Amino acid sequence: MVETERPVPGPGEVLVRVRAAGVNPTDWIHRATGLILGEPPFVLGWELSGVVEAVGLGVTIHRPGDEVFGMLKYPYGNGAHAEYAVSAARHLVRKPAGIDHVRAAAVPLAALTAWQALVDTAGLRRGQRVLVHAAAGGVGHLAVQIAKARGAYVVGTASAPKRDFVRGLGADEVVDYTAADFAEVVRDVDVVLDAVGGEYGPRSLRTLRRGGVLVSIVNHVRDLDVDRYGVRAEEMLVETDHASMKRVAALVEAGRLRVAIDSVFPLADAARAHERGETGRVTGKVVLTV
Repeated sequence: MVETERPVPGPGEVLVRVRAAGVNPTDWIHRATGLILGEPPFVLGWELSGVVEAVGLGVTIHRPGDEVFGMLKYPYGNGAHAEYAVSAARHLVRKPAGIDHVRAAAVPLAALTAWQALVDTAGLRRGQRVLVHAAAGGVGHLAVQIAKARGAYVVGTASAPKRDFVRGLGADEVVDYTAADFAEVVRDVDVVLDAVGGEYGPRSLRTLRRGGVLVSIVNHVRDLDVDRYGVRAEEMLVETDHASMKRVAALVEAGRLRVAIDSVFPLADAARAHERGETGRVTGKVVLTV
């Protein structure tokens, strides 16, 4: 833990007193590799829930005292793992009254990733078939629910101990990837969301029907033989998006999107939170309280 100057919101920005912040794979990847952010020191964290402390010039949608949640600009808006964080005003929306700060903080980055992959990139429509890899993970468990809310038929991959959890999210089928090759048992899907990487991308092409789309949030897919299968493949980086964040908040408010909390750590134990995430056995989200 270190002491730094409290940030000051500039024009169009708000200062948030952070109550809770999500921990995601991108956090431990940046910590371990210096990816994009370069060498430390830097403050990690891109999603938060808290209370507006002050507003900068020109801000009209938030007032001091408002409870808000959202995702800081990715990747260069990092800084949620602290007592205070500055954000562009329109990167935050009102926190749903029905959830606490811990659950709210676990939503933004993972839910926006799932929404932008399924809805914006793949154009998911009612009645389509979706394959969600790592369906019990941070992005995956929210993607299952978003796909169901869009009227899709959802197949998820997960280990046997997590089968009931994924079923409880609304998945129509769950494939135990430790017991069967999903590429041999899943067929004719319209959309694949790959949050695993490695060989999952190439193998997923075999599950798609012609005209389908593979969206990867973890892997380079530009060299995949998509022409052979008559499909397309996209690699996606999540973006801060006020309109989509409001849609996500509406799903949460309506009870159609529920975040699962794997574990909660105080900010001083952020290292333990990273260790937990790096086990690869997380169900739902890891959160820091501030």
